[in-house]
Amino acid sequence: MRHAAHRPVDLASFLASLAGDQPPDGLDPVFAGLWHGLKDEWALAHGLVQDLETAEAAWVHAWLHRIEGDDWNAGYWYRRAGREAAAGDTGEEGRAIAAALRVG
Repeated sequence: MRHAAHRPVDLASFLASLAGDQPPDGLDPVFAGLWHGLKDEWALAHGLVQDLETAEAAWVHAWLHRIEGDDWNAGYWYRRAGREAAAGDTGEEGRAIAAALRVG
């Protein structure tokens, strides 16, 4: 039986799952993209979010392009997400996005 896509139950367990080889079963595409991005699996992460039409997906998409070093493309996606372009450590940003999306 297949389960519907879901958000992580809590941020701590989502972050702890990064120690494993596979994301938690059934993560929605935005969180699956975050998970793979935080694991440095850029192409897989990008493929999960690039065609989604939500502000949340656009935010993750922006972050992924920042990881890639494509600041122009990242800026476009930050604007689509309604977010300011980030600076600093991309790993910290990914964890902050996960926290914000869990709370929001």
